[in-house]
Amino acid sequence: MDNLERVNLLGMDATALADLVVQWGGKPFRARQLQRWIHQRGADAFEDMSDLARGFREQLTQHCVVQAPTVSTVQHATDGCRKWLFDVGAGNAVETVFIPEDDRGTLCISSQAGCTVGCPFCSTGYQGFSRNLTASEIIGQLWWARREIERDIGSARLAGSEGKVESTADPRVISNVVMMGMGEPLLNYVPVVTALKLMLDDNAYGLSRRRVTVSTSGVVPMMDRLSQDCPVALAVSLHAPNDALRDRLVPLNKKYPLKELIAACNRYLEFAPRDFITFEYVMLDGINDSDAHARELIEIARQVRCKLNLIPFNPFPQSGLTRSPMARVRTFAQRLMDAGVITTVRKTRGEDIDAACGQLAGEVRDRTRIAERMATQRLSIPIKQVAA
Repeated sequence: MDNLERVNLLGMDATALADLVVQWGGKPFRARQLQRWIHQRGADAFEDMSDLARGFREQLTQHCVVQAPTVSTVQHATDGCRKWLFDVGAGNAVETVFIPEDDRGTLCISSQAGCTVGCPFCSTGYQGFSRNLTASEIIGQLWWARREIERDIGSARLAGSEGKVESTADPRVISNVVMMGMGEPLLNYVPVVTALKLMLDDNAYGLSRRRVTVSTSGVVPMMDRLSQDCPVALAVSLHAPNDALRDRLVPLNKKYPLKELIAACNRYLEFAPRDFITFEYVMLDGINDSDAHARELIEIARQVRCKLNLIPFNPFPQSGLTRSPMARVRTFAQRLMDAGVITTVRKTRGEDIDAACGQLAGEVRDRTRIAERMATQRLSIPIKQVAA
């Protein structure tokens, strides 16, 4: 039996893994042991799982694998960020980014090969869409990144103990995960929730619900479902304060307009681990950065408890868009704060390796005509025509 026929245990949550072990006549606690070996110790060879019975290890070796996507390339930015390109087969690859900060290490994970939403300020959309990632491909990004970072930490400590110059590897482990990579997570719901449950599981990664964030462009029915199945921190890609502009910047708005989105945010807050929704707002020069737009945002903030995260646009050639000048961003932010709206300006990270927000592209074998339509629409209907 080759790897393609074996069960990949990497994407199984606690319930699925326990069910599998019980089917083989094992006790449920064996599943917890196995889960700790896979996710906490990063093991992928069953023979190394020393506290498992020999017969059980042989059974696992025969029928199962622990297999993350293959890393094609890894890039290191001057500011300490890393970007991995994961090969997910059939000519598709997705990108994952690690962002080290003074008090945390954040991993940005992809959920789809491509994206169907088609936001004109996001480079992923211009590649079209191939397929959803499996749960093992999603959690595999975290599994691999943590193994690599911890290995580098160990190397740095070893070098230091031998009196050598220490490695430049960042000394922080992954403390936060954001589903803000390629794709719309809530359009790949079941595998994403499976991966989220593993992130939260004390026998896997043990992350707090407050430290795991799902970013959505506003898939209202799935927001409601997530609030019941696995409520984690929620970020909403807002990017426009009125329906006319948001229809162009976030096309999903045509299906779930702002009134419905705001209502869904308020429903989600009843179950969320935080008492606010984060609204992501990319700052586009002459598009959504006027004083009038700021006033409209203030009105939205009065309807739902939120924090505004202003994101300086990270340019890429296909978009034809430019970043708002920083003076405009600061003025815009100040107007929001003067009105009592909690507002931050995101620091651009990893820009020299195209790892910043909106720049993730990977490789996608488009099975749709999304990329073609986006290019045509950009040329024929400039966004500025619908700006306030």
